[in-house]
Order: sequence, then C-alpha cells, then structure tokens
Amino acid sequence: MKIKSVLTVLCSLLICDALHAQSSERPNILFIFLDDFGWKDTGYMGSDFYETPHLDRLAREGMIFTQAYSAAANCAPARASLLSGQYTPRHQVFNVGTRPRGKTKHRRLNHIPGTDTLRTDIQTWAHRIQKAGYRTATMGKWHLSDDPIPYGFDVNVGGTHSGGPPRGYYPPHGKVPGLQDVPDDEFVTTTLSRRAVSFIESSKDQPWFLYLTMFAVHTPIQAKKDLLDKYEAKTPGRLHHNAKMATMIQAVDDGVGRIAAKLEELGLTHQTAIVFFSDNGGYGPATDMAPLKGYKGAYYEGGIREPFFVKWPGVVEAGTINETHIIGVDLYPTFLEMTGATAKDGQVQDGLNLVPLFKGGTLSERSLFWHFPAYLQSYGGKGPFEQRDPLFRSRPVGVVRHGDWKLMEFFESGDLELYNLKQDIGESRNLANSHPETLRKLHGIMKEWRQKTGAPIPSDRNPLFDPVAEKQAIEKALALRKSFP
Repeated sequence: MKIKSVLTVLCSLLICDALHAQSSERPNILFIFLDDFGWKDTGYMGSDFYETPHLDRLAREGMIFTQAYSAAANCAPARASLLSGQYTPRHQVFNVGTRPRGKTKHRRLNHIPGTDTLRTDIQTWAHRIQKAGYRTATMGKWHLSDDPIPYGFDVNVGGTHSGGPPRGYYPPHGKVPGLQDVPDDEFVTTTLSRRAVSFIESSKDQPWFLYLTMFAVHTPIQAKKDLLDKYEAKTPGRLHHNAKMATMIQAVDDGVGRIAAKLEELGLTHQTAIVFFSDNGGYGPATDMAPLKGYKGAYYEGGIREPFFVKWPGVVEAGTINETHIIGVDLYPTFLEMTGATAKDGQVQDGLNLVPLFKGGTLSERSLFWHFPAYLQSYGGKGPFEQRDPLFRSRPVGVVRHGDWKLMEFFESGDLELYNLKQDIGESRNLANSHPETLRKLHGIMKEWRQKTGAPIPSDRNPLFDPVAEKQAIEKALALRKSFP
C-alpha cells in the first residue's frame, strides 16, 4: 500500500475515533417525548397503517427497548415522575387535575386528590443539566405548572398548564409562549419542529438539551389537512385504520426528519443522542396496542408500555434490541450520567441509570411500581369496551412488575390479578388462584414499597355511591356492546 494511502486511512480512523469520543462525552440530547402515543404506533413497532420512516430509521440506528414503561397511565403523573425521577407517592401528582373523575354514584371510594403541580422544591433533571452548562429548552406540552422556566429551562415554546394543544392544532393558539406569531395554516406539530430547528441552530456551539414534548397525538384528533386525502385513500390495516390519527403521526415523523436533516447539515449527528418515548398508552377510540390489553388510562400493558429507543453514536450499537424492563423514572439518573450533571444532595431518585444498558451491559433485577389512588372515567361509548368494567378505564389500583410477573390490586374490592407477561402478554389469564406463592411474594413487595414511599391508599367509602345505579349502568353498557357489529 502506498504511503499516501496509508496516511489517508489513518487520518480517517483518527477522525472517526475523534467523532466517537466527542459523541460519547457530554452529547447534545434530543429527547422526543410524545403524548398518548401507543406501543404499536410506529412502523418499527408493527403499525400496519401509520407511516413513520424517519423514526423507523433512527430506531434501527440505535437500541430499541421492547419493555419500556411509563410511570403512569395518563399524562400529568407520567410527566411528574419523568421530570422528578420519583414515583407518584413522592410528588403526589396522581391524576390529571385533583377533582374526582367519573359519576359520583359509580365511585365506591373517595379518591386521593393529590396535587396538579410539580413542587418547586423538587429539582428536575433539567435543573441539574442546566447547572452542568447545557442550554435547555422545552417545546410543546408541559402540564405540570403555569410556566416551565423555573423548572430548569432556558427556553419555553408552548409550555403551559394545559394538557392539550392550545385551542387545537391550528392557530390561533392564544397567548402561549412561542406560538403567537405563526402562519394561519401551520399545524402546531410543524411549528414545534421548526422552532426546534431554530433552537439547535442557535445552540450549535454549546451543549444543548431539547425536551421536544410535542402535543401530538393528544386529543382533539384533528387531521393535518394536506395529508388527509392520502390516508383516506389508503387501504386500512387490521390493527390501525384511523386516517386523522395517521396524519398526526406523519406530522410528528416529518418533523423529526426535518430535525435530523438539520443535525446532519450542522455536523451535529455524531455529537447528538436521540431518545424517543411516550407518556402513556394510545387513545382508545383512535388507535390499538394489540396484542397488549388496554389503552390510555388503564394499568394493563396497553396503558403503560411504551415505544422507546435511544440512538447515541459511538456508544449505542446500532440495530440492537433490549428486552430489559425499564420505566420513566429511570431517565433522571440516565440523563445526569449522559451529561455529566450531578444529583441534588438528599433528593430521592427511584430510577436506575440506563447507560450501562446503552453500552451493552445489564442491570440488576428490580421491581417496577405504579400507584393510582383515583378514578378515570370511560370513553363513554366512543371507544373500545373497557377492559375491566365499562364505567372506568381505571379504578383505584396498585401495580408491581417483578421479573415476568405482574400483580394488580384493586383497592375498592381487594381483588388481585396476577399475570405472567412472558407467557401471556395480553393479560388474558388471571393466575392469582393457581400461583399463591408468587402472589404472596409480589403482594409483599408491593406492600413494603407502599410503606417505604408513604403511598396513600383510598379507604373512605363514598356515601353517595349507589350500587343499584352502578349495576344498571354496567348492564346498559354490556347490552350496548352486544349490539356492536
């Protein structure tokens, strides 16, 4: 080989090594956190109707997790756990809002109201990353207070206490930061993607963290107008077929593609880690998580198991699948490790650092927990039949996942449901009676955790509960269901 050729190869190798070293040391982080985005709502996870080529490519270039969980089955508690790194009993955000949900005469217990605002004494990972020298931004849904800026963000676009897109996906959006001066026909998902590109351009010479928490695909299910004809003309899939939802998902994917192209243009691809996740299961009337049971608001797998991947050039091996069960609270210590940030002294972290997994290692066995001492009403006939009863997506419940096993305890009745998720991913066979030793073990783990975290259990009977009205409502819903084709 000629000397010139050898030098060229050596230089190329040195450049590659430098890029990999740069990418693994304090990378920029693009954290895409979607809303009500189901486990099967991307092509790479198996959708037969939605189109997500950009997300699919990024997932293939990284590590896909098949058993990633949100820390709650609906928006606000999932986000509070994500930002704080703590399970719900610690921050007390149990539900969306603090008022009781569903009809009073159908609730057997008085719920635990909790709070609707993340306490300001809790240091978020954004606080810690900001202190570590990163420029931080949140774009899209915030939902944990009136203003995200005091929680560790330098830039806020779209973040308020609202749980959905301000006045819908098209303007006007009112006096929402960053969304006041936008084209009249611009879909808010497109606006957020455009703002994300601007943030990356203005931050290219310093480390940055972008929490891109798009409103999509939260209700209202509102089509991106220029894509609707395409999906209305497309052959429906057996799993997915909602044309409006498909346009919303493509809008997300198009935006991600636009951001990825900008990273490439600026030479930041190898310096940027991309993490993709969702806050809870998909919206029942518009999508499907099969073979998982349940959807948003339910503590069956379809309500809490989420799509998740990480692409981190130079660290994560492309094309890998990881079946470790992880949960939203894990991202707090993970982000701190990735950015070189330090934790706040004395602040409890319930999660585990996932970086060893990203590097091809393993984690020690541990249990995952959920605690929901409240109610979520059903879709009122607009969606699929409720998974446990037709009146509520979830009644007060505690859940533990340990190994392949999952135990659910319903506080109204004391009913216990035990599932082996390895053998029965659809949670169709309750093994509580046939596996008493496993049930006792998991129940003991759950009780010990509740005591450790001070988890409040609703026990006060609701004096306005009407068992006759409840029975009649259930019978009516069952009769209606039989009339469906």
